[in-house]
Amino acid sequence: MQHAIGAALQPAQRDVIRHSHERSATFGLSETMRPDYAVLSGAELAVKLDESRVLFAHALPVMETLYAQIANTHSMIALTDAGGLILHSLGDDDFLARAEKVALRAGALWNEEHQGTNAIGTTIAERSAVTVHGDQHYLRANHFLTCSSVPILDPLGNLSGVLDVTGDRRGYHQHTMALVKMSAQMIENRLIASAFGDGLRLRFHSRPEFIGTLMEGIAVFDLDGRLLCANRSAQFQLDLELGHLRSQTLDALFGERADVLIARAGDAPCRLELHSGVVVFASVDFQARAVSNVVASTNAVAVRERATSSLAELCTGDAQIDDIVARVRKVIGKNIPILIGGETGAGKEMLARAIHGDSPRRSGPFVAVNCASLPETLIESELFGYTQGAFTGAAKRGAIGKIMQANGGTLFLDEIGDMPLAMQSRLLRVLQERVVEPLGAARAVPVDFTLICASNRKLRERVGEGEFREDLYYRINGLSVTLPPLAARTDLRAVVDRILRHERFAGRIVSVDEDVLALFARHPWPGNFRQLSNVLRTASAMLDDHDTHIRIEHLPHDFLDELGERDQPKDVPAFVSGARLADIEAGAVAAALEANGGNVSATARALGISRTTLYRKLRV
Repeated sequence: MQHAIGAALQPAQRDVIRHSHERSATFGLSETMRPDYAVLSGAELAVKLDESRVLFAHALPVMETLYAQIANTHSMIALTDAGGLILHSLGDDDFLARAEKVALRAGALWNEEHQGTNAIGTTIAERSAVTVHGDQHYLRANHFLTCSSVPILDPLGNLSGVLDVTGDRRGYHQHTMALVKMSAQMIENRLIASAFGDGLRLRFHSRPEFIGTLMEGIAVFDLDGRLLCANRSAQFQLDLELGHLRSQTLDALFGERADVLIARAGDAPCRLELHSGVVVFASVDFQARAVSNVVASTNAVAVRERATSSLAELCTGDAQIDDIVARVRKVIGKNIPILIGGETGAGKEMLARAIHGDSPRRSGPFVAVNCASLPETLIESELFGYTQGAFTGAAKRGAIGKIMQANGGTLFLDEIGDMPLAMQSRLLRVLQERVVEPLGAARAVPVDFTLICASNRKLRERVGEGEFREDLYYRINGLSVTLPPLAARTDLRAVVDRILRHERFAGRIVSVDEDVLALFARHPWPGNFRQLSNVLRTASAMLDDHDTHIRIEHLPHDFLDELGERDQPKDVPAFVSGARLADIEAGAVAAALEANGGNVSATARALGISRTTLYRKLRV
């Protein structure tokens, strides 16, 4: 490493900078290179601002308050999204002019891949507060800066963005990081208040005079006493991370029932004893839309749905899924790889994402790789990455591989049974040694991730056929679960409702007729969830503007043909088949084509069919 890491740094800080420099080199960056000054256009930035509108709305007043504290210090404040894109900045005019020269402004990307070691990008990579001063920056062009960044977490503990203060290195102040941390905590508390307007909220501290200050712990519970969210101060006082807290109850943490505390809402702070034996004082706030049991119960469900566990959302009444979820929960966070089997479209990636969402690594990246879709000539560079000039046609700066992208999070290798044998050997080394060596690199880079694999093939048979390494099979097969096909599930109605609620086809929530559910129950669903989602998407596209109810006449023609060839129900109305259905379908296709300005690709996506199928329907 060519840069000297300052001797004044603490060992942990020195390691953070050193590891960041190593990543910067792996990305193919050179310390003398000209930084990437590309900035999004106004329209593109507007889209990104809309995606982060909740964060922006709650961060802006805090940023203005923070600026009032650091004004005239030749510095600026920046807010970024979770990817390091600057959404907004404000600061002293003289420094802003210098910052513009290195694209330190709204619309610029400041992750490590583009800018090397810098406080914003390194905070994202480390998921912790970071100060980068002067020549600790990897690129020499940024050596005049001193930067202090803090991650902003959403109420569920996921990375939402970064708050940063950057200034001239000559004006460095040690207290800057403390101000940024306090401001980030204010933003996080505002996000919690916004996300959980209803429910039981405890604001607590061992010293009652700290209630109402940034030192107070904030914990939110549903009406059944289950914890929904806790801010950083609460996590510190309870001595548990959010991932562990979310499995706790009010009674277990504070030794009191929800109904008892609800009765104390609005009163003076009450005395409670934590599970650790520490006595705290707590102010109780309770918000509900109504006091009746029926409405309060409905409200509790609504509150839980905003912050329920990802795995819990998969439990919709099927005993097979409930058993899989129960088994998976026992190994989460214990460094045990999970192997998911099941037919194509049975929901393997959905389960993998839910596992990640409930794991201690939920704030880290979830990187999915379909091993069957990557050409054999590209899979090595895609997985392991490469350095500048590693091979003919390589990107100028090299590329970070999927495995390194998953560092600190979860790597999901779908259809791993189709991975070439040569790549299986390299993957086995990564899993054994926890290092990855990009193509053309002089050294290996440490990586740390949770591994989830999936395959629709029987891997034991592949091992017997010599197509899959036996040692790799036993390395990835820590816990093995097999998802049932959709036709074998007993919760079809709940599955349909969940898809319609989450996808919002046609821009609105729709429902299905009982006759449609009866048809669905008779269908073999060879395409599983993918087929069901496409059927619902197409049927929703055929609804009139103000219609929210899918009926048999809205179902795709080929779906009904397939059902008729297999097990046509007797009660399907006669008008569903023949010319009448063809007319309905033709009208829906024409309307979708017009709505998409004649764009065939966009129309096919809207209808959930391929372009080939769309062309065939247009010729009929």
